Amino acid sequence: MKRIRRVMHASDFSAASRRAFRKAVELCKSTGARLLVVHAIPPTPPLMMEGIYIVPAPWDELAKSARDAARRRILEIVREARRAGVRAAGLVVQGEAADQIVRVTRRKHVDMLVLGTHGRTGFSRLFLGSVTARVVATARCPVMTVGARRTGRTS
Repeated sequence: MKRIRRVMHASDFSAASRRAFRKAVELCKSTGARLLVVHAIPPTPPLMMEGIYIVPAPWDELAKSARDAARRRILEIVREARRAGVRAAGLVVQGEAADQIVRVTRRKHVDMLVLGTHGRTGFSRLFLGSVTARVVATARCPVMTVGARRTGRTS
């Protein structure tokens, strides 16, 4: 089996991502791997949607604000990993999440990708799609998925 040297965790800042982050940190600690924490900002929507026009200057400010906020959150996550004793770095990319995650795994020669899954099923998964499912289907490296914890559910 190939030694795990580079682990990537893609975060959408959700509870499911938090659980996956903890697993990624455990994996890095047990293997001595480096951790890359990535967040994908959705592509910039068109300026004209259903009769609503947003002039470029305010839109650019909103986009910059979203990038800055994502960078701050990634930095917090990286600091947490470092406090746990893991060598870590962060990266914010822009574009469709599944595509960007897979691109980064290839570009950074990632050995293992750790993703959270929200556990949607049925119509909500079909309607909302699943970034994790698309990444699992297209990634060249192994992908560890960490399910969201469900509470209060009975069979």
